[in-house]
Amino acid sequence: MEQQGVRSRVLVVDDNEQNRALARATLEDDGYEVVLATSGEEAIREFERCSPDCVLLDVRMPGMDGFAVCARIRALPGGAGTPIVFLTALRDVDTFDSALRAGGDDFLTKPVRPSELLVRVQAALRLRRLGAELREHVELVRQQRDALMRLQLQKEQLTAFVVHDLKNPVSSMDLHAQFLLRDRALPEPARDSARHIRDQARSLLRLIYNLLDISKSEEGRLAPERARVDLRALVLEVFAALELRASSRSIALREAVEAPAVRADPDLLRRTVENLLENAIHHAPVGTAVVLSAVKDGAAVEIRVADAGQGVPAELRARVFDRFTQLGGDAEDLHRAGRGLGLAFCKMAVEAHGGRIWIEDNAPGAIFCVRLPDDE
Repeated sequence: MEQQGVRSRVLVVDDNEQNRALARATLEDDGYEVVLATSGEEAIREFERCSPDCVLLDVRMPGMDGFAVCARIRALPGGAGTPIVFLTALRDVDTFDSALRAGGDDFLTKPVRPSELLVRVQAALRLRRLGAELREHVELVRQQRDALMRLQLQKEQLTAFVVHDLKNPVSSMDLHAQFLLRDRALPEPARDSARHIRDQARSLLRLIYNLLDISKSEEGRLAPERARVDLRALVLEVFAALELRASSRSIALREAVEAPAVRADPDLLRRTVENLLENAIHHAPVGTAVVLSAVKDGAAVEIRVADAGQGVPAELRARVFDRFTQLGGDAEDLHRAGRGLGLAFCKMAVEAHGGRIWIEDNAPGAIFCVRLPDDE
């Protein structure tokens, strides 16, 4: 970036060629001069040679790692005041703390979005130019930012532990319920209880997997593994899984699937359909029907889940897909309430496919619409 006719120079240190190329293209497009280094030893030589205004430093490299490089740079002439931004694929509290101890000014996790990379470099350079009278305030803000970042990483770590520790016991509940249902001598009331246990265990598993995939999406790691999916077979399988829940409220599940197949991740698509149908069943009046339709529309497939409930006001439809959103407050009877993570997961899964999700009026009720690209 030009500052009074002088281009700021950024030293990019990464042993991965693709990462170096992305950082170089991003920064040069914004007017920065970029110097590349492929190892810690080369980074130190380049720092002494060209005196960069900012350093983007990978953590894991063969030989000297990023923490050691940072400590060495800080000891060089001019190194104490040069902003150093760590880049790493390791998203955990220990790595973050090590980066701060080594003398890093900022911390970015891979994959890094080009826009975020530019913002962080610009911020680091601005902080370097601040007058001495502002440095105390800057340091306070930086400490607050680091505390928030550390808290976020701790939350993600706790989420990962919770998801891992819950999956096995919930799966075990489901397996034991299946074992009971295979006993032909089991009285009907007990069989009914076992069916309800299975239904609730599956609901818990959906919640656990939703939580896991939302965390992956936030880290840029939710990557669909696409295959040709038989839509009618998938819908009928989901109908069978939700039949008990629907029948307990006298709700009919109906399908009008005209699109034979869609190219999508089978697991993500199945759980998207499950969550949309579960939401519709929850809000459909007793004795009504929930209808799932699917049509081929050019180079896309459109899936629609309709119920006859109270619907969602137009001004609130975008918020339904936020996590843990509750719509209505004191006027709960007028609006539908968001339910936990299910709809947030649907939005992330659909967008990971390059599609979109929205809500239309069913007069009465709501139609949740999903449009997925289907380039055969």
